[in-house]
Amino acid sequence: MKADLKLSAAQDKSLTACHECDLLMHEETATADVHVALCPRCGAHLYRRSHNSLEHTLALACAALVLLAVASIFPVVGLNLQGKRIDTTVIGAVTQLWRADMPVVSLLVLATTTVTPLVEMAGLIWLVLPLRFGRRPPAFARVLRTLQTVHPWAMVEVFILGVLVALVKLAHLAEVLPGPAMLCFGMLTLLLTTLSAVIEPRDLWQAWEEAKE
Repeated sequence: MKADLKLSAAQDKSLTACHECDLLMHEETATADVHVALCPRCGAHLYRRSHNSLEHTLALACAALVLLAVASIFPVVGLNLQGKRIDTTVIGAVTQLWRADMPVVSLLVLATTTVTPLVEMAGLIWLVLPLRFGRRPPAFARVLRTLQTVHPWAMVEVFILGVLVALVKLAHLAEVLPGPAMLCFGMLTLLLTTLSAVIEPRDLWQAWEEAKE
């Protein structure tokens, strides 16, 4: 009898289980633009469904990719020391750290500020763009797992805090001039935070099931 119940529950795709109290329940049909489902027993957040989640994710990922490119090219900060201006970019900082015999630190800075956000944005576009047009992207599950693995290593906000601390300490030695990349990194931090709130793996899987091969 229990085996039959488990089989019928597995075959019913409208069933979901609460990750807090294991209550098994039917999914509600979303009728509004944004639908948040809560567990009726413990009140835990089950999932969030939005009719425009793919469009929002794609737009934010493209905007973040543009900001990341600009932030990597233009100077982060400039120092005006006795009439001589010195500009520093992210790649320049990584190069200087490498030359200063700090390869581990330089690779961590490059990975957390440039490589990991680039992988995240490229992976999101790889997944969402075909789904937006009703097509299944290749290696969907593998790319989605990769995104979930590398996400904790995107530490743009930590880099911004480090730069701000350095600016405060250097303020009495030279005139500090924030570069265009500083603003881009700040906006990129906001976009990445918004993306974390917008992305719902359930919506991606549902779009994959409804898409064509």
